[in-house]
Amino acid sequence: MELYDELPEPPRAPAAAGSPPAPGPPNGNSSGKRRAEESELDGCEGAHQEKKVCKGIVSLKAHVAERRGEREELQDAHTVCDLSKECQPMLPNVSRLSYYAVFDGHGGSRAARYAAHNLHRNLVKKLPRGDGGSVDKAIKKSLLEAFKQTDEEFLKQAASQKPAWKDGTTAICILVADNVLYIANLGDSRALLCRMNEETQKATVLSLSKEHNPTQYEERMRIQRAGGNVRDGRVLGVLEVSRSLGDGQYKRCGVICTPEVKRCPVSDSDRFVLLACDGLFKVFSAEEAVNFVLGHVQCHPQDEGSQKEDMDARYESACHRLANEAVRRGAADNVTVLVVQILH
Repeated sequence: MELYDELPEPPRAPAAAGSPPAPGPPNGNSSGKRRAEESELDGCEGAHQEKKVCKGIVSLKAHVAERRGEREELQDAHTVCDLSKECQPMLPNVSRLSYYAVFDGHGGSRAARYAAHNLHRNLVKKLPRGDGGSVDKAIKKSLLEAFKQTDEEFLKQAASQKPAWKDGTTAICILVADNVLYIANLGDSRALLCRMNEETQKATVLSLSKEHNPTQYEERMRIQRAGGNVRDGRVLGVLEVSRSLGDGQYKRCGVICTPEVKRCPVSDSDRFVLLACDGLFKVFSAEEAVNFVLGHVQCHPQDEGSQKEDMDARYESACHRLANEAVRRGAADNVTVLVVQILH
């Protein structure tokens, strides 16, 4: 099984008449264990287009907005941190590691808060130091192990309480190694990438994550093989997601903590990444959410008597306006929006 087998082969521009064919891999082997940096992510919500990969390391800036909605408690949590200093010596040929995550808790806020405090710490422990082996393989293995350890440690703590905690949480996490995004997802929170078409100046929305719902065939089959069932689109008629951290009472029913991990190089055409819980996407489509942010950033009106706001302030404002608009549209659930601005 290939490492990131959800990635298609990189798109190739048609050769001009009389031009020699593009060189292939050594010995004609096209199995593709190592994907080219120009690969784009499978499942994007728009046509794939060949893009130039960034030559220099981009700068990143995060903006976060949280809204309680109609819930009595904010059960979401998030994490934004630079892991570069904690991961010394670094992975080979990597000079920066940044981490961004949104956790959508259910049954309480303890699982989400625990994951926000501990998942990246466990990831730091799992990442290898110095030279040796493939960076892609090392990062994927470390993410999988970090999720497993975080789940086990939380379930142990939850079981020791009287009464036992029954919290669970989704997780959408992005680890940025220089200019490559590694996306790990559990549940129905989502990550979207805004990629501009330089000719039309229109945005293509790339979906960086796959939702895990018990209505999906593979997820439902796993639950049924474990002795569980799906009723009204939920595990045992209760749990709305088929993968999560915590939810100890559903682990015997096939609910797992194994994330799907994807890889996406940043291109010169990328503008921002949007991470959000399902509270946002119950009232916004992926395209609507990305274009809402983009439209505010590009067409932000000037306040009377003030100078034009800089781009950081525009993104900050767009992030909060998106969360506010979700509540205005009737989002009853908690809403957390995390926008990672990409500065070229």
